[in-house]
Amino acid sequence: MLDAYGRRINYLRLSVTDRCNLRCLYCVPAERADPIPQAELLSASELEQVGRAAIEVGFGKVRLTGGEPLVRRDIVEIVARLARLPGMHELVMTTNGVRLAELAKPLFDAGLRRVNVHLDSLNAGRSQPLMQLAAPDRVWAGILAAERVGLTPIKLNMVVVRDYNEPDVVEMARLTREREWHVRFIELMPLGAAAGFALDHYVSSQETMARIEAALGPLTPLNGGALAGEARLYQLLGGRGTLGFISPVSNPYCDSCNHMRITADGQLRLCLLADQELDLRRALRAGASHQDLVALFRQAIAAKPRGNHLQHGQLATKRAMVKIGG
Repeated sequence: MLDAYGRRINYLRLSVTDRCNLRCLYCVPAERADPIPQAELLSASELEQVGRAAIEVGFGKVRLTGGEPLVRRDIVEIVARLARLPGMHELVMTTNGVRLAELAKPLFDAGLRRVNVHLDSLNAGRSQPLMQLAAPDRVWAGILAAERVGLTPIKLNMVVVRDYNEPDVVEMARLTREREWHVRFIELMPLGAAAGFALDHYVSSQETMARIEAALGPLTPLNGGALAGEARLYQLLGGRGTLGFISPVSNPYCDSCNHMRITADGQLRLCLLADQELDLRRALRAGASHQDLVALFRQAIAAKPRGNHLQHGQLATKRAMVKIGG
């Protein structure tokens, strides 16, 4: 389905929980609100209903997010329910990887086909204060397990945060010389109670690129410099993998945005950086039919805004990132 601006909306980011076993400073604010009560989370059955309606509207790709999706006890069941839906072309997940080593094979067997692993540093001394991750080697084991079972190509997501992990972009980029991995560097986005932190510690993609090139040599643009999804892709000389730069602040990609989000408590969010939402959970629990859900998706796509208004100082304040879904 096309939105009002002619964009084909076909990529759904579906959060299954707002709970997480890490506390990244830009995602989980220090004054974190209580987690959503279990009864208010969409159940596995409700997520399946939502997935079926989304596919009918045209969402062929679904990404499971959180919080951290692997803290849900029924995550393998959720994957299995969604993977078997007719028309589900691509089911993927973003995870922090802490539990990935033990769950990679069950997830693959259930129908998951790829993971993006969020890791802001390979250095325990810097991952601890930024992510509350004392042992990045545990995440590394999860990445290798995912690659071993076929959850590929591996993508690593790194949020670059001034005064915390800027030096580590070089080592993360270096991984793509020997491995067919995609490492993506993401600008901080001002959201919710952590918006002030994001503004104070923002690093532009241009600065990150300059740091990498100074250490590792020139980056060659791929796809003629055009966006591939949300990222502009590059490659190091002789590299096997790619580097991606996601720049929602310095170089917004709103004109080509093709996705929407559903929060863990069933709110259909029209734009990551805006607070408009439609309540799917209420409809589900009031007995909405499949076609009722399809109609809500169509309503949301028709109302999707053209873009965010960061340049005008308008921030999304209703939810922190952990409450939206990464």
